[in-house]
Amino acid sequence: MTDKGQFRVLDEPFYQPQGNEVALYEAAYAARLPVMVKGPTGCGKSRFIEYMAWRLGKPLITIACNEDMTASDLVGRYLLEANGTRWLDGPLTTAARIGAICYLDEIVEARQDTTVVIHPLTDHRRTLPLDKKGELLRAHPDFQLAISYNPGYQSLMKDLKQSTKQRFTAFEFEYPAAALEIAILAGESGIDTVTAEQLVNVGAAARRLKGHGLDEGISTRLLVYAATLIRAGVSPREACRMALVRPITDDRDIRDTLDHAIDSIFA
Repeated sequence: MTDKGQFRVLDEPFYQPQGNEVALYEAAYAARLPVMVKGPTGCGKSRFIEYMAWRLGKPLITIACNEDMTASDLVGRYLLEANGTRWLDGPLTTAARIGAICYLDEIVEARQDTTVVIHPLTDHRRTLPLDKKGELLRAHPDFQLAISYNPGYQSLMKDLKQSTKQRFTAFEFEYPAAALEIAILAGESGIDTVTAEQLVNVGAAARRLKGHGLDEGISTRLLVYAATLIRAGVSPREACRMALVRPITDDRDIRDTLDHAIDSIFA
């Protein structure tokens, strides 16, 4: 029997609500409705799910989706051993058995023929067919399914099917408002609010370039990285170049534009 304790979120994750998403998630969980969290990279989607698992006192099993992931990676497979074969549950099956919140991170990265296995768990059936094992698993009463993805990376070849989307309630996240983002940086890294405000101004300058040379703006996650480097003694300008500019672009003109903005803000 799998030990639920190994999947518990023991320490409270730092999370600053942007609105009433905490109460809304609690209502969705009370009804065991599946939840979709949409938003740009690094805006706090995964942290929110982790925080809610802690707040609700439920185990959390996170699956980082990728294009090579198969249905067997989610559900489970038989392993060949010296004395024969042994069935090994996949993470989705484990979550359904023990009553965990199962979080599929960036589900759009997985192949559509893989993600269809979650469908029976998202409606009134709340079941998971284990075809290879000949078992129809009925989900634990506490089980809930949560997924996330970045709509900004949608394409004809990489998007969720409507038959999947319409099985979920949904939250749409954006980057936090400036005052909230300053509080997040100060709370996460321990830097002073003046420096946090300067970093948020750098982030705002970069986000204005989205669609004008940048596919995605600077995330709150990267701003936290820069703040952490500054807290560790790195100069603000070098921390910003290292954490905010170099990771997101190789375009010399965009890089120079952002470097100039950093020099102006931290003059």
